[in-house]
Amino acid sequence: MTSVKEFRVERPATEAELGAGAFVFTDDYSVFDWGTMPDAIPNKGASLCAMGAANFEALEAAGIPTHYRGVVRGGAVVDLAEAVDPPREMAIDLTRVPELPREGRDYDYGAYHEAAGENYLIPLEIVFRNTVPVGSSLRSRADPGAFGLDYDGWPAEPVELPEAVIEFSTKYEESDRYLSRENAAYIAGEAEIDALESIARAVNDIVTRRAAAAGLTHEDGKIECLYHDGEIRVADVVGTFDENRFSYDGRQLSKEVLRQYHKRTQPGWVEAVSEAKARAEREGVADWRGLCSVAPEPLEERVIDAARDMYAAGADAYLDRELFGAPPLEEAVEAIEGL
Repeated sequence: MTSVKEFRVERPATEAELGAGAFVFTDDYSVFDWGTMPDAIPNKGASLCAMGAANFEALEAAGIPTHYRGVVRGGAVVDLAEAVDPPREMAIDLTRVPELPREGRDYDYGAYHEAAGENYLIPLEIVFRNTVPVGSSLRSRADPGAFGLDYDGWPAEPVELPEAVIEFSTKYEESDRYLSRENAAYIAGEAEIDALESIARAVNDIVTRRAAAAGLTHEDGKIECLYHDGEIRVADVVGTFDENRFSYDGRQLSKEVLRQYHKRTQPGWVEAVSEAKARAEREGVADWRGLCSVAPEPLEERVIDAARDMYAAGADAYLDRELFGAPPLEEAVEAIEGL
């Protein structure tokens, strides 16, 4: 339930009509669901905005409805190609997000949909996986044989899946959880679960092809969707280094770099987060952060610089455009590996 985007409303959504507004992308980052971390990563927000815009425009061209309206340049809404400088604002259609009542860790989705009607953000994340990288949560939830892989256990390197795996998880709960298809269908409300899976596969294909053209491997990612008047539209942001995992020549190129860095350099905080989440689940408490006695430490300047170049160089490669004037991608990846 954390976000590194600010939200601006120009015209609120109503029960029947979509509204209008914008995402304003910040340079904040979040790992392990902590929320805003002590440091900002320069150029991070603009890189996410530009990559998300490029993907939304590709989805629209393929006939997949989205909430995207363009990026903001000088107060005007334009296509990404018209943005001379890295954009930080994305104009979007707005839907409604009703309150999700809860008692402890029990969430009342029936009340959510009673208030939602037929214009609402679907309270799910639809996850697609092309590979199972080191650090993927799938390794702890299933054995390789469940996906047609001939391994006794998960190897210590990324594993390519024979077919993309689609999963569903909660969006608005304090600690996200993966869902059975039946539970996901209930939480989706009027939106059909088969349609959500079909859209996720189409989005995955488009992002995967674009990544391959840039020399990147698209490992996994997610989408969020809205439901309006019988139509499902892709919402939030798609195919960025925060929402998705990419790699370059077998080396990570995504927010996963920052996750793994914190595991190596701040294991006490990472362990405290895990223990707080487990305790919250045992005690039926939603707010696990209040149970965490350790806070993350700031990053060294060299780490911030390397992360900045990773986001900017990766975006330039993905867009096939020198929008950020970043170092060559190979150089940026080598710097990340040296952390």
